[in-house]
Amino acid sequence: MRVSVWHLIKDQALDTQGVAIIQVEWSKPNIPTFASPAKDRLKLLLGRIAMREFLIIGGLLLGVYVWSGREISRPAGVLVAEEPVQREVSTTRTAEKAGHRIAFLASFDVRARVLATERYWFDRGAALAPVDLALGWGAMSNSEVLRQLTISQGGRFYNWWAKTLPIARDLIETQSANMHMIPANGDVERRLKGLRAGNLVRIRGFLVEVTDRNGFRWKSSLTRNDTGGGACELVWVESLDAW
Repeated sequence: MRVSVWHLIKDQALDTQGVAIIQVEWSKPNIPTFASPAKDRLKLLLGRIAMREFLIIGGLLLGVYVWSGREISRPAGVLVAEEPVQREVSTTRTAEKAGHRIAFLASFDVRARVLATERYWFDRGAALAPVDLALGWGAMSNSEVLRQLTISQGGRFYNWWAKTLPIARDLIETQSANMHMIPANGDVERRLKGLRAGNLVRIRGFLVEVTDRNGFRWKSSLTRNDTGGGACELVWVESLDAW
């Protein structure tokens, strides 16, 4: 028994027969604790180091993200002269994806410059077409023209704005398009998600119509001359080359 650690308190009394009764009560003493200045300084130092490393790593990751998404610079001049090629399919062909039936309407082969890309995660078509590409060919592949346009995407649309039109409006509308991309496989999906503005691409596949059992219907435009709602191409992408 180490009495030095515990207080021993004795209350002595006599019982009715004159026998001494000793009541013993143990209580733990209030032992003061002392903070170690050196230990506190070490904790503070480690906290600062951890925060600094967190900020450095976060900054590096942000830099990689911004760098990987930067637009690829291209020289002035028309970079893609060819118009998209579309041909009717001779036989009925369908596919299934994410619980949807996909009917092939026409074969499609497009060479173009990527004007903008947009990822979708949560809208009705995200499971089918996770990426939209705004593509340009002809005059809309010319850097001199594009630098005078402000281009954006959102809500499955592609928008442009210009203080002064660098070319005729109908050329802007007929030589560019917003296209919803349905990857035919994982490799194509990975390539689509890696594209950025300025990439030159060749995309081959089909223009399609998508339906499901609940009445959902999503159909591709079959002309490059339309604008507004329903004017976007819905493309089943079987091959993608980019540079």
